[in-house]
Amino acid sequence: MTGALTVRFIRDGASLSALAPEWWRLWQHTPAATPFQTPGWLIPWWQAFAPGELLTLAVHMGGRLVGLAPFYLERDAARLRILPVGISVSDYLDVLVDPAVEEPVLAAISGGYARCPQPWAEWEMSELRPGAVALRLPTPHGCDDTLQASVPCTVLCLPDAGGAAAALPPRMRRNLRMIRNRIDRHGRARILEACDRDIGWWVAELWRLHQARWTSRGEPGLLRDGRLRPFHLGAMTGLAGRNILRLYALMLGPQVAGVYYGSQHGRLACAYLSGFDPQFAYYSPSTFLIGHALGQAAAEGGREMHFLRGDEDYKYAWGATERWNSRRVLRRCPP
Repeated sequence: MTGALTVRFIRDGASLSALAPEWWRLWQHTPAATPFQTPGWLIPWWQAFAPGELLTLAVHMGGRLVGLAPFYLERDAARLRILPVGISVSDYLDVLVDPAVEEPVLAAISGGYARCPQPWAEWEMSELRPGAVALRLPTPHGCDDTLQASVPCTVLCLPDAGGAAAALPPRMRRNLRMIRNRIDRHGRARILEACDRDIGWWVAELWRLHQARWTSRGEPGLLRDGRLRPFHLGAMTGLAGRNILRLYALMLGPQVAGVYYGSQHGRLACAYLSGFDPQFAYYSPSTFLIGHALGQAAAEGGREMHFLRGDEDYKYAWGATERWNSRRVLRRCPP
């Protein structure tokens, strides 16, 4: 790949959406990228939240998109901060760079933000998983550069042979057998997949079950922000169109006992969110559906199930181990 690099800032949502076809091609060409870096995830995020001024940088070479740094500018009374598009709801974030031209593209991204006319004080890159491309961005002249561990993301490695069960601790395998026996005795169980219902149905059921679960515990839950529903409707639609979305529902008779919401691309599967009806707690719907998702992921060539951010006990019960995300912050030094 040859040619001069051109750098352009994208400042509005319409221009960001127009970039989607090129963006998808770049993402497909970047083996380490996750579904959280796709236009199917980040464009709906911007449409739902838009918390500042878009300041995304696109790098082209020979008319082809070879780098994308999806950031926005947050203004407050004291300072200007550059923050990642997708922050808060995305477990992994990064810049997208064609591996064949990584070094010059990273230099172009760093230089582009260094010369940006907006006088930013901080440039934050959060939720960087080990090996993230943004960890290799050159530090702009006149900036302090800090890097610190942020949150653990738990990962279960799946075997090349023997199915997902071979990766599980004995206690979890026994637990799954007990749960499956209970469900079998119910006699009217079945599993729905994404294509069996429209996306609106999945969002409605996930919200209903998630709220029911947390209400039963006297807590508000994670989906109380009204902007999350249109965001996930758009994200599910975008990921489904590329066969990245993984949705499973456990039906017991005519009722939905639980819903699983995740993704898979190549060797990497992610368990993002689930919900279950407390009246069916005896059947452990969430545990059953995670077990089902693990089996499906392994059958499709997945070699890692990412339980994502947080150190909840149930993740370790599956045999998952910790990998820590990092937060990198560049701060402009006073003149």
